[in-house]
Amino acid sequence: QLQLVESGGGLVQPGGSLRLSCAASRFTLDKNAIAWFRQAPGKEREGISCISSSGGVTTYAESVKGRFTLSRDNAKNTVYLQMNSLKSEDTAVYYCARRDYYCSGYVARQYTNWGQGTQVTVSS
Repeated sequence: QLQLVESGGGLVQPGGSLRLSCAASRFTLDKNAIAWFRQAPGKEREGISCISSSGGVTTYAESVKGRFTLSRDNAKNTVYLQMNSLKSEDTAVYYCARRDYYCSGYVARQYTNWGQGTQVTVSS
């Protein structure tokens, strides 16, 4: 089964940084847009960033704009979410998902092959 695998989560203090990775298993990412979503306990899943297959277009939700940076290395078949200036409200399970070529906003049903998620906890 085609699968995305997230990694890089962990516990970090407020103001700290983490870099999440989204890697593909059994397929290449170069023809896929990759989106990141997150879900905090008791809250709905929130789309936070997306990058087109070429990397030419990236989008960010207002909640992370200016703090998170999404990039991709197609040679390594991996997409990276650099998260800086982390806040307690960034605590959530972070997921990546794919769709062909272009981002389509943050409507979860537009994306497939969801990973299992990686936990990010921001706490002192």
